[in-house]
Amino acid sequence: RASFFSHIMADRFNKVLLLDGRGHLLGRLAALVAKQVLLGHKVVVVRCEGINISGNFYRNKLKYLAFLRKRMNTNPSRGPYHFRAPSRIFWRTVRGMLPHKTKRGQAALERLKVFDGIPPPYDKRKRMVVPAALKIVRLKPTRKFALLGRLAHEVGWKYQAITATLEEKRKEKAKLRYAKKKTVNKLTKVAEKNVEAKISKYTDVLKQYGVLV
Repeated sequence: RASFFSHIMADRFNKVLLLDGRGHLLGRLAALVAKQVLLGHKVVVVRCEGINISGNFYRNKLKYLAFLRKRMNTNPSRGPYHFRAPSRIFWRTVRGMLPHKTKRGQAALERLKVFDGIPPPYDKRKRMVVPAALKIVRLKPTRKFALLGRLAHEVGWKYQAITATLEEKRKEKAKLRYAKKKTVNKLTKVAEKNVEAKISKYTDVLKQYGVLV
């Protein structure tokens, strides 16, 4: 786990680590994210509705409904607070792994951003996965699992349909953008080939001085 993050963070230009939550296990991803924000790195997690929880859905729902019953008898508005959005459920899971009542823990928590879906500007950036937390790597194929988005929806999250619609729109835009990029790359290669003979003498000089490799 350490080696995966260390080689990313060694890159000084990678100021923010953008993770795609889809297909990751809730606890494992939260543990890795908690460690990184404590080390001082900024982390953004998108598509939290696609996070998985090990164990069948019914069992996980019962556990969350039991958590919803936990409250302060004399004044429930004082807490504990029960988040319904998948992003906030994930955020609270990370918070539980941080010393969030200390200045250090609060500062670490401020370095974490969580989102349902993929809002701009993150929709045009390359997203990463954490192999150590992927469900397909960590769970046996026969094991049951639950989707955080479905769980959130059944305990009161109101934006499952809207998030799904926005995701479809984003995917269509991404498809068009990729097709355009492929066309531009193809035309660039053709253009480079056309002028290759004309600029060969300049290219040789630049290679000689190490400007081109």
